[in-house]
Amino acid sequence: MSKSVIQADKAPKAIAPYSHAIKAGNTVYLSGQVPLDPATMKLVEGGFEAQCVQVFENLKAVIEAAGGSFKDVVKLNAFLTDLANTPVLNQVMERYFDKPYPARAAIGIAALPLGSLVEIDGIVVL
Repeated sequence: MSKSVIQADKAPKAIAPYSHAIKAGNTVYLSGQVPLDPATMKLVEGGFEAQCVQVFENLKAVIEAAGGSFKDVVKLNAFLTDLANTPVLNQVMERYFDKPYPARAAIGIAALPLGSLVEIDGIVVL
């Protein structure tokens, strides 16, 4: 099985020792994205919805760098510092995905890197 590193020029630079994604065979494993603006490397302002949009834009950049699209996503893991924001996550997700939606987990956690409110990782099959 071949394994290759995916680095996306349009996504924020990695803030720790990890790759944007790893492609193994026809499967792409996406590292978690937080709502960093790739141009400024700062968290976007505007609250939870704005952060969700930026996370999906960052994921889109990585998925496209791997040669895929949101139609190829099979699994997402969403980490939220407040599960009360899940309805907003659902609304934003519907802007990026058509049915059938990928499998997904929404996980409540105490804190995320850089004070982010949301982080999402996933799996793509090309």
